[in-house]
Amino acid sequence: MMAEFDLYSLRNTFEEQGVMICFNGPFSHSVIEELGEAVRRYLKSADAPKSRVTDVFSVFVEQAQNLKNYTAREDSLGPNGTLVIAREHDRYLVSSGNLVEREDAERLRSRLDDIAELDRDGLKQLYKKRLREPVEEGAGAGIGFVTMARKSPEPLKYSLRDMPDGTCFFTVSVVV
Repeated sequence: MMAEFDLYSLRNTFEEQGVMICFNGPFSHSVIEELGEAVRRYLKSADAPKSRVTDVFSVFVEQAQNLKNYTAREDSLGPNGTLVIAREHDRYLVSSGNLVEREDAERLRSRLDDIAELDRDGLKQLYKKRLREPVEEGAGAGIGFVTMARKSPEPLKYSLRDMPDGTCFFTVSVVV
């Protein structure tokens, strides 16, 4: 028998933290498309400026693609992850989390730390450089993270939590 679930407490947590949209589960191309449409509609109904809708949507797509392409473990429905969009006043926070292989975690950490140290001009130069480079196989932290950093007034925030199975739970948050 399944344990009783306290949806009311979850709803209150979402409201306290300004959560507008949350998805937890397998990320496939069709799920990303459907969520993308929901994100656009929700932001437009919230009367967000068009440029903000575009930026939040762009960051959502980057994070959803990362969940689809770089999750260490998946089930029969595809790679699992969590994606949340929250709002506080006129700012949005787009956060995602998924399991990554432990050996990829250090590379993520190094690249994200390097990105976080750059100013606007440095991000622009790195973006142009990454456009010219061949796409690397394996865990990301490539042009998508540079793109997200360029859309944010704050450095990207991330965490890596070691899991008992030898993977890490990777979380990244972007303020737009």
